[in-house]
Amino acid sequence: MITVCLHGAESTGKSVLAARLGLPWVPEYGRTYCEERGTDLTMADLLAIAEGQADENRKAMAAAPPVLLFDTDQLMTAAWAAMLFCEVPDVLMGYPKADHYLLFSPDVPWRDDGTRFFGTDEARARFAALAEEMLVRAGVRFTRIGGTWEEREAQVRAAIAGLIGGGSV
Repeated sequence: MITVCLHGAESTGKSVLAARLGLPWVPEYGRTYCEERGTDLTMADLLAIAEGQADENRKAMAAAPPVLLFDTDQLMTAAWAAMLFCEVPDVLMGYPKADHYLLFSPDVPWRDDGTRFFGTDEARARFAALAEEMLVRAGVRFTRIGGTWEEREAQVRAAIAGLIGGGSV
C-alpha cells in the first residue's frame, strides 16, 4: 500500500481533487470538527483534530488498498499550529508519515466556505510557507502541485502514477 497525503494552504483544491480521483481517500477530519464545533480554535482543538485524523487514517489503512489518499495529516495540523499560535507541539511531528506528499501552491483563487481563515495574499503565502516548512522539518518526500485546476489534476494523477509504477490514475 502506498499512502499519499495532499498538503498545503486552504482553498488550493486538495479536497476537490481527492474526491475526483476515484481512489480510496480519507477526508479532512478538521473540516467536520470545525463545522460541528466552530472555528474559534485552541491548541487543544488542534491536538484533538490531529488525533481524530489519525484515527480516520488508521481505519482506512486497515483495508490496505493499493493506494490511499489522505486529504491531510498531522503535518498540516502542525502548520495550523504554527500559523495560529506560533508554536508546533512535538506530538504533531511524531505521528506516522505518508509515503509521499503533494504540496499544493496557493496560486488559485481563495474561496470562503465558512471554515477557512486565511484569504489574503499575504496570509496565504505565509500559510503555504509554513506548510512547506513542516514537510522539510519532517524530512518527507514531496512533489509540488500548482497551476490551473486542470493542471493540478493532471500533475496529481501523474505523480500518483509515478509512485505506483506507471499506468493511469
